[in-house]
Amino acid sequence: MYGNPAFECDGAQIRTVCRQLATVVTIQGVIDDSNIEKVAALALRFIIAEKPFVLDLGGVDSFSAHGLSLLSAVDERCFCSDVEWSLIASGPVLREASGLNFPVADSVPDALHHFAESIDERRHLFPSINMQIA
Repeated sequence: MYGNPAFECDGAQIRTVCRQLATVVTIQGVIDDSNIEKVAALALRFIIAEKPFVLDLGGVDSFSAHGLSLLSAVDERCFCSDVEWSLIASGPVLREASGLNFPVADSVPDALHHFAESIDERRHLFPSINMQIA
């Protein structure tokens, strides 16, 4: 894809798109013990303060238990940066992450739609706050 090269990380391909509503990091392939540190470092560097973040793992074919460290690191970085985020998960990711409480969406469009609704809700609050101050 012109202008949006994939980063290759020992079996995982990572693409990033900065959209108006959110930054979307898409990872495909295999996330395992051999590449988890590289994958996590790349994903984390695209979390931008005050910009929602989508981690799209819908194309991950294999996800080891060590992959949970990626999800935990993203969750912690987003929490510390006050960034709303969403996870798109493939079957292997869902199996490993079952029982954990991460914000999950069915697809990137669903996650973006959720972020748009959140922005609209906040915008509707501002007029009432401004009227109370005046």
